[in-house]
Amino acid sequence: MRIKRLVVAGLAILLAPTLAFAHPHIFAEARLEVASDDKGEVSELRNVWRFDELFSASVVLDFDKNSNATLDPDELAEVGQTVLESLSEYNYYTTALENGKSIKVSKPEHITVDYKDGQLLMIFAVKPAEPMPLKGKLSFGVYDPTMYTAMDFPTDDDLTVVGDKIAACEHKVVRPDPDEVLAENKDTLTDAFWSDPTGTDMSKLFATRIEITC
Repeated sequence: MRIKRLVVAGLAILLAPTLAFAHPHIFAEARLEVASDDKGEVSELRNVWRFDELFSASVVLDFDKNSNATLDPDELAEVGQTVLESLSEYNYYTTALENGKSIKVSKPEHITVDYKDGQLLMIFAVKPAEPMPLKGKLSFGVYDPTMYTAMDFPTDDDLTVVGDKIAACEHKVVRPDPDEVLAENKDTLTDAFWSDPTGTDMSKLFATRIEITC
């Protein structure tokens, strides 16, 4: 298994919880498009993730079976399939809220993986597992609940909406201030959170998100 166990752990935290300290070990830049359909519902969430060069190199090292220092199409497909299976437990790092209610997402059909300029890219779309009409307050983001992987949106334009109906709603990008989050939640952010973020699921308080009001 060599490095593959570490690779999978980095993507899905499948090793022991003690590895998931409350600070990131892997860094990725993300883009999220929230799309609507003609029925006035959220149709899909389109993701693009670009991973840091160090982690990308570790993936190449483990999946480069012919040792040509890159990832060929079949090797990229294997990476995509590994992530497809591994991240289902973590809702594909997707947070979707409908008037405060958490909404799961369906397993994507596939995850397209590419390797360019020394960085691993993953492109895929997920759909809400239940209808999400454009009513009330909706919220969407991408974050790793274990805080092992830091998902960063470089600009507010990397969190956007697609479709006439959703574009007509009010939408804004929210970037929580960590100090404010800590101050506002000092009674609930306990030692249990820092020792096991997965168990508390409160790391989403720190995550950048797009809020949509219709």
